[in-house]
Formats: sequence, C-alpha cells, structure tokens
Amino acid sequence: MKKIVILSLLIATASSGIAQQTTEKFPLGQYEELKDTKPHDGAEVWNKIQAPTLLSWGTTDIRYKKLDVPNIKKSVSSFQMKAWKGERVNAQAVLWTKTDLKGVKVEVGELKNGSAVIPASAIQTNFVRYVMTDELNKDRKGGCGNRENKAEWDSSIVADALDIVKIQDIKANTTQPIWLNVWIPADAKSGKYKGTLKISGEGMKNMTLQYDIQVSNRVLPEPQQWKFNLDLWQNPYSVARYYQVPLWSKAHFDAMRPIMKMLANAGQYAITTSIMHKPWNGQTEDHYDSMVTRIKKIDGTWEYDYAVFDKWVEFMMNEIGINRLISCYTMIPWDLSFDYYDEATNRVLFIKTKPGDKEYAEYWGTFLKDFSKHLREKGWFEKTAISMDERPMEAMREAIKVIKQADPEFKITLAGNYHPEIQQDLYYLSIPYGNLFPEDVKKEREKKGQISTVYTCCTEAFPNTFTFSEPAEAAWTTLHAVAGGYDGYLRWAVNSWTLDPLRDSRFRTWAAGDTYSIYPGPRSSIRFERFIEGLQDCEKIHVLREELQSKGNKAKLDKLNKLISRFTPEGLSETQQDPSDMVREIHSLLNNM
Repeated sequence: MKKIVILSLLIATASSGIAQQTTEKFPLGQYEELKDTKPHDGAEVWNKIQAPTLLSWGTTDIRYKKLDVPNIKKSVSSFQMKAWKGERVNAQAVLWTKTDLKGVKVEVGELKNGSAVIPASAIQTNFVRYVMTDELNKDRKGGCGNRENKAEWDSSIVADALDIVKIQDIKANTTQPIWLNVWIPADAKSGKYKGTLKISGEGMKNMTLQYDIQVSNRVLPEPQQWKFNLDLWQNPYSVARYYQVPLWSKAHFDAMRPIMKMLANAGQYAITTSIMHKPWNGQTEDHYDSMVTRIKKIDGTWEYDYAVFDKWVEFMMNEIGINRLISCYTMIPWDLSFDYYDEATNRVLFIKTKPGDKEYAEYWGTFLKDFSKHLREKGWFEKTAISMDERPMEAMREAIKVIKQADPEFKITLAGNYHPEIQQDLYYLSIPYGNLFPEDVKKEREKKGQISTVYTCCTEAFPNTFTFSEPAEAAWTTLHAVAGGYDGYLRWAVNSWTLDPLRDSRFRTWAAGDTYSIYPGPRSSIRFERFIEGLQDCEKIHVLREELQSKGNKAKLDKLNKLISRFTPEGLSETQQDPSDMVREIHSLLNNM
C-alpha cells in the first residue's frame, strides 16, 4: 500500500474517533503514551474516592497528573465564562476513575441564549494527552545545553497535547482531563448562553457538566487583523518527515494545510523561508534545506531556480492567508558554508567564506540582485525581508553592505541583541526577553514604520512554553510584549518536531517542548491555546486603549495601564505574584471594562 493511502486511512481513523491501539513510528490517529515511572497515588488512595468515576470542572492553569487523584475537594458541576464576540475561550473538565472505562466520548450541543444560538460547530472538545518532559538546567536558570543523555534529566509525563481522537479507553486509577474551546461567532447576539458537556462510555453512568458564557457587545477583530506582530517560525521539513510524504508534493501541502491554518488563526504575521542549505546548521531534528536552487554554469555565470520558494510562499499567502511578511533566512548561518550546484563538476559544492570576504560578497550579491528582480516580478518585494538571527554586529554590518549594494530597498530583519550601530538599518528587530529598546529609539522606529519585538528561547527559565512550564506562562509572555512596549513577539519554533513528538517532547539540545507547541495531527496543546488567550488579550488592550483615549477616560486608562505594567521582569519581582493570578486578573479587567 502506498504511503499516501496509509496517511489517508490514518486521518480517517482519527476523524471518525475509532479507538485503535497502534505502535507505529509516526502515529496520526490513536497512539499509546509512554509510561510514567515517577511515584504516584496507589490503590489505597484511589479507593478512597467517593464514587467509581467522578467529573468536575477544573482550571486551565493546572496540568493535572495522570496517575494521581486530582486535588479537587468538591466537584464543580457548573462554570461561567465571559467573552467578546469573535473570541475563543477555554475551560478544562477533569474525569477521574478507579475502574476501567471503555469507549469514552464527549458530546456538546449548541449554546442557547433564548432564541439566539451558538452552533455546536463553534465548540471543540479534546481529551488531554500526556507527553514525556524533563526539567530546567541544574542551576534552574534556563533550558539551553546538551541533553543527549536523557537519563541525566528528571523526566516525567505531563498533560499537554489536545487529542483529535474522539473516543478513548481510560484505565482504572487514572485522571483524564478534557479541554473545551468555544470560538464565539463575531455576529453572535450578546447575552448569556447556556450549554452542556456530556460524557458517556462503557463502565460508567452518563455524566454532565453545565457551563455559561456571557457574551459582551464588544467585538474582537479577526486574527489576521490583529495589531500584534506574531512571528512563530514554521518548519515544513518536519511535516514531510513525520507524515512520510515527499517534500513539496500534494500530500505534503495537504498535511501542512491544517497546521498552518492554526497559525493563521493565531494571527501569525510572517512566512518562514530558507534561502540556503542548513541556515541553523541542522539544529533541529529535521534541518531546513534551501528553497532556492543555485546553479553555477560552465561559463561561470549564475542561474537561480525559485520553484520551491514560490510554491511555499504562494501556499502560505493564498491558501493559508499569512501574507504580511516573507522572512528569508539567512545570509549569516552558524556554519559559514554556502551551497551551489556546479555544472562543470556535476556536483553540489560549498564555498567557505564569511561576511567581509570578496567571495562572500560575490556569492550573495549576485543572488540578491536576481532575487530582487524575481520578487518584484511576483509582486512580493515590499513584503520580503532578508532575515538573520543572533549574529555578531560586525558580521551584520558586512552583510548589510552586500544587501544594500544589491538593492538598497531590501528590508532587513534581525532577531538578536540590540546594536545601536545597525538598528536604523533593520526594518524588523527582535531583541531578547529582559532587554528594552531605548525610548527615543523605539519612538523613532515607530515613526519610520519599523517593527520592534521581543523574543524568548531556551534561555529563559520564566516565562516559557516548555512542556513543564506553567500553562499561564504562555499568556503571560504575550502580555509582557505589550507591557514592554514592543510591537509583537517572536519564537524560533512552532513545529520543529522531535523524533517522536506525540509521546516524547525531550530534545538533545534544549529543555522539553522548546522546539514545538503544535503537535502532529494536527493537535493543539495547552500551551498553544493559552498562548492564543494572551494574544487575544493583547488585541483587547489595543482596542480598549484606543477607545478610552478617544473618550478621554483617563481613570480607566490609568487603571488598565497600571495592571499591564506589572507584566515585566521588574513588575513580577516587585509583586511576587503568581503568573496564573496575574493573567486571570488582567483577563477579568478586560472583560469588565
């Protein structure tokens, strides 16, 4: 049977909810989690629960442990939320059982507000699945560094992935969280909507939970209209490997489509492209290849093939709807080695050179002149930037010279340390968490229409989106970008999957979960959904600030700004407040203004 047929069967199985056990290498439907070897509650603890199976609303701030009785003193059968029109809201229910349950499924119907209805199609439920994670470095100051020997790191399973399989068997003495997401239609009538979540299965009686959503008169713009500049780097190569499909084939694009739609629905701003072989020296499980083919002709002239680049960009812009920036990485790779196909020898060769060298200027200058012409013919030049990350200032200076000589109108981006000597040349500059743009520089960049953002990576112990990070940290991170006066946020990976991402988020170089927050399937995650919550709050802040300023309501504006100002390293250390409490507090204020 061909691989594409196998892929189709797997997707069909996942969508139909047929519970099947599989030990395949690249599961897309049902799969079996790794075992947790950490100490957990024994039978003597589980036998004390009041009934064979219990169900309650929990909180989205907790990753409930799979093999422990949840710390829920009294079952909560009803839950209330508030939302703007166009907003997505989350809740987490918790099912725990001391008996085996088979064929458990979750059902939700439409939400009703008198004659007004939010359709069931706007409501998603997912069984929360468990993935192997590890820990911060031994000094607790971050998550960077070699982790080849997994035995050296304290590992355990944690709740994170939101499964697409709709029927699950649940073993005795197990906790099973259930995620609820409601995307309020932008044209919904305001008012209180009531709904029910029902759980059924063999070995249990039917159980229900009630929930209400108070929909306000305010409307959240569509994600691609958000003012926040979101830049999560995509990895198409990991999708081809995991889905076992040929690169850039129809099956490859079919597999990527729902994954990239999730990014578009989060307000993603930029398309990640690679214009050279291994721009980051193959740091991920699936390295990036060049989307541009360079050919050195027998007569010494150069020819360039943009077929892959064009196909990827057209897909992202026209089918996915991400069309505001094309980031092209990179002119300064970690390993200063540059590929090309040499007609004279019929081989792929590499030039070893560095910024400032004559060979470097020739290799890149010739390409950039042709690339500029191609981009202008496609109508993409104004949206394209030559992008680099974490490179020394002198190397950047030399690269900028080559870019400007090729076409002075090229946009340039950098994710790296702030360098006053070159910041004026950078259309888009993202600096590390904990750093700030000088106020006068930030204002000047705004006047010029330049973008100034913040990024996090493995360096930060907090805030982060490791699989062991507190869920609220994902939302806290985006709110920090607003508090710090940035235009947005960058993170280097959203789907650079590990070898076995559904079961094991640990990686050989960084703390677990650093390389992805969307799982194959595609499956969202607790981290990704909380991240979207934060992004929505950022847009709410933008909307409310404009409204309050236009109305001259200084008291409310000051109250809002004072609370936002605490989402900084300084504000956090001064208040010693839990990030979950901080996020809940700002969310409540935004929904009640």
